[in-house]
Amino acid sequence: MTISVPDTVFASRPRHAPLQARPCASALMIADEAGSAALLSLAKLAPELMPRSTILICSGSDATAAIRDLQPARLVEIGARTELPAALRGLLAEARMGLQAYIAGAEDLIDQAVAVLQTAGLPPGAIQTERRGSPARRMQCVHCKAITEGVTSDPYCCPGCSRSLYVRDHFSRRLGAYQGVCVDAETPGIVPEAQEISQ
Repeated sequence: MTISVPDTVFASRPRHAPLQARPCASALMIADEAGSAALLSLAKLAPELMPRSTILICSGSDATAAIRDLQPARLVEIGARTELPAALRGLLAEARMGLQAYIAGAEDLIDQAVAVLQTAGLPPGAIQTERRGSPARRMQCVHCKAITEGVTSDPYCCPGCSRSLYVRDHFSRRLGAYQGVCVDAETPGIVPEAQEISQ
């Protein structure tokens, strides 16, 4: 007898879907420039959500004016992705029960934001993600534990220990990062040609 196991049973890779409005006391929306379009689409479908929403926009999005026109309860703009964790923790310190989080943008923005939200105690069911833009990944080296933002090629060189790392699809939800393992551990010095990450 053969037992068929669906691919999704062992998949750790995050799955993203178009954002959908959910009943909530308040909403926290996070986006970069590419993700701003997803927030605009959500606002078009559920304009009643905007007066209860805090929107955090990263990296001086060209869409900021359009986001401002949505008239959210609060709009927070940060200049660089490195400011995201602190800005997000500050907003979460003021959050109340019944919060729903909506994140849209590049893969590494989503990974970083989800890790902060879950560390703060927001349950996975209260977090929606929609990937727009770059598939660049947030990677952790399993050897030296260095986190690298925006990895776009496989393998890549770890800035922490200089190993060439294979970009695995295994994702740590606790860290909000994919795992990178030494690509030439068994054949030292034999490193495959780097390829661009497309998904």
